Amino acid sequence: MRAKNFFILFLWLALVQQYAFSQQKTALLPVTKVVDGDTFWVLNSKGQEEKIRLIGVDSPEARNSGRKRIEYFGKESSAYAKRILEGQKVRLEYDVQRYDRYQRTLAYVYLEDGRFFNALLVQEGYATVATFPPNVKYESLFIKLQREARTKGKGLWGK
Repeated sequence: MRAKNFFILFLWLALVQQYAFSQQKTALLPVTKVVDGDTFWVLNSKGQEEKIRLIGVDSPEARNSGRKRIEYFGKESSAYAKRILEGQKVRLEYDVQRYDRYQRTLAYVYLEDGRFFNALLVQEGYATVATFPPNVKYESLFIKLQREARTKGKGLWGK
């Protein structure tokens, strides 16, 4: 019985630690380059450039590269991200999966003033919802914001 209780306690502590790790936010990091609406670079706490891909959203392509072609509203989405992010500092929040198959860091991004950038992109119609398990923490929020943006004809939902 004692071994069973010890195992349950160990398992519980491991889960709490994993949850706490996934919820951590970084210190403020300077944005060094904006690639497009959902991808940019920061200077991390080790002084290294780190490529960030926003979790839960997808902005239209702004440039031709390989198989990808410029998409409707891509240039506007990219320009919006540059206007908001360039020269700013951001705080990153991670979910369950921290890196994608391209080794980009997956993150929810908060501006220095506290605004939630992933949500802002969807709310203003510069990105659509694109969630992939296990990183689904804010999926319902993003869906709600997309519905509102579409109803109001914001950004890429405009006429």
